[in-house]
Amino acid sequence: MAKKNVKPEYDYDMFEALSEISSTKGIPSAVLIENIKNSIRKACKTYFDNDDVEFGDSYIYNSDESADTVLDENAEAEKIRSFVASLKTIKIKKTVVERVTNPNKEIFDWSARELYPNAKLGDRVAVPVDLKQMGRISVQNAKSVFRQGVRDKEREIALKEFKEKERQIVTATVVNIDEKTENATIKIGKSTATLTKAEQVGLKELKEGDTVKVYIAEFKENDPEQEMMMKKGKGKNKNKGPKAIISRTSEDFIKQLFDDEVPEVHEGVVQIKKVAREPGSRSKMAVLSTIEHVDAVGACIGKEGMRIKNVTKELGDEKIDIVEYKEDPKEYIEEALKPATIISVTVNEEEKKCRVIVPDDKLSLAIGPKGQNAKLAAKLTGYKIDIKPESAPLDEETKDTLIENNESTDENNGEILKEPVTDEAAASVEEMVTVEGSAADQENNAGQETVE
Repeated sequence: MAKKNVKPEYDYDMFEALSEISSTKGIPSAVLIENIKNSIRKACKTYFDNDDVEFGDSYIYNSDESADTVLDENAEAEKIRSFVASLKTIKIKKTVVERVTNPNKEIFDWSARELYPNAKLGDRVAVPVDLKQMGRISVQNAKSVFRQGVRDKEREIALKEFKEKERQIVTATVVNIDEKTENATIKIGKSTATLTKAEQVGLKELKEGDTVKVYIAEFKENDPEQEMMMKKGKGKNKNKGPKAIISRTSEDFIKQLFDDEVPEVHEGVVQIKKVAREPGSRSKMAVLSTIEHVDAVGACIGKEGMRIKNVTKELGDEKIDIVEYKEDPKEYIEEALKPATIISVTVNEEEKKCRVIVPDDKLSLAIGPKGQNAKLAAKLTGYKIDIKPESAPLDEETKDTLIENNESTDENNGEILKEPVTDEAAASVEEMVTVEGSAADQENNAGQETVE
C-alpha cells in the first residue's frame, strides 16, 4: 500500500527559506530566529500597539553564543523547524483588569479565566493572536525588520572574516564578470568583493569559476569619505557599508608571495626591507639576512630559481630584481641600480639625493627602458638619483668628493680618466635622466570596493 504524503505541522516554505539563508550566508539559525521574533514584535506593535510577545518555542536567544557559533547542519535545521512550528502559537501578553480601557494591552478578568482558570486581577497573561489578521503595512514592516537584521549580520560576518585576513593573501572564486567594465565579482569565504580590471595584473582572461589570489590590503568598517558625502546628501546608499581594499598591484602582494614561498622569509631569517614596483612589468626588492651565513638573495631565488619562478608565474611573468639591502647609502644605491655597472656614487644624505657615474656604454642599462631601472631604484632607496655617463663634465661638489676618495681626475675638465668616448656612447648621453624616489611614488593604487 502506497504511503500517503503527510503534510508537515509547520510552514515548510518558511523552513526551507530560513535553512537556505542559514547555510548559504553562514548566519546561525539563532540569529535568524531572533530576527523573525523582532520583526513579529514590530508588526504587533504596529497593528496591536503591543510588542510584549510570547513565542511558543523554548529557545532563549543568547547574543554571545550565537554571534559566531554555527552548529552542524542537522542541529541548525532542527532548531529552525522547531521555531517555525511554534509560530502557530504566538501570544501577546495583557494585564487582567475588571474594566478594559485598552483592549490591546488589557483583558477582562472573566475572559482571562477562560484561558487560565487561576487568573486574577493584575496578572499578566498570554493571549493567542492570529498573525494573518494583521494588515499589509504591519507585514511590510515586519519584512523590513527581518531583512535589515540579515543584512546587519552579513556585514558583521564580513567584518570579522576580512579583519582576520587583513594584510594576507587569500584565494577567491570568480562568481561574475561585468562585460562592460571587465570587473570581477569574487567570493572570499561567505563574503563578496570586486576585483577591478586595473587590479587583475598577471591574470589571463577571467571566467566564472576561476580561482585567483588577491591581497586584502585593508578593511574599513566605514568609508569616511562616503559618510561625509552622505551627510551632505550627495552619497548613494548602495555604497554605504564596509570597504575592502583588494589588490594584486600592491608592493605588499609581492612581499606576501615571498613570505608564502620562502621559509627563510616566513621565519624572519631573511627580511624584505623594501619593494618598488611597476605592476605587470618589473619590480625591485631589497632583502637582508639576519644570520651571517644565510644568503638573503639566494634564499629568495631558490635552487635553480624555482622560488622566484613560482612568484613571477603568479604575477604573469613580471620581472623581479632581488638586491641586497645595505645600510650605507652609496652601497645601497649601487645595489638598487643593478644590473648596471657603477663607477662612483656621490651622496647628499641631508637632501636625499645623489650623483651616479656609469660607463658610457652602460648608461642605457642604468637608466633602463623608459627610465624604468632608474625610477625603481629611486623608489627603492628613497633618493633622488642623477645618472651621468663618465664622459660628462663633473660639477665641483662631485669633483671634490672624488678627490676625497682618491679617485683620479683630469684637472682641466674634471672628467674621470678613461678611454675616449665613442659616437655611440656620446649619443646615449642624450638619455641622461634625473629620477626621484618619494613616499608618494611608493604608495599603491589598490582598488577600494564595497563588500556585499
